[in-house]
Amino acid sequence: MPVEKNKKIRNLLLSLFFDAVGMLSFTLPFLGEFSDIIWAPLSAWGMTRIYKGRIGEIAGVVTFIEEILPGFDLLPTFTIMWCYTYVFKRSHKTKMIEIE
Repeated sequence: MPVEKNKKIRNLLLSLFFDAVGMLSFTLPFLGEFSDIIWAPLSAWGMTRIYKGRIGEIAGVVTFIEEILPGFDLLPTFTIMWCYTYVFKRSHKTKMIEIE
């Protein structure tokens, strides 16, 4: 497997794992929302490590806000970021190359 494909799969698995951990707070009524105080900065840090550069920093801020606000844990921000990075962004680049 090429290195890029390994990275793509690794990032997908990490994204699914981080989203699953973020959703765990729903399993503990009342106590779960307090766990988000610890999880929000950790997930933001994880986002910036998985997705590098300015886009990763922006996604880290979005993830922090999503995790710290009560009731928003259902949004799979890591998986959405993976789709943006490896599906939507790539297809946009492909279209740009075809046009040129």
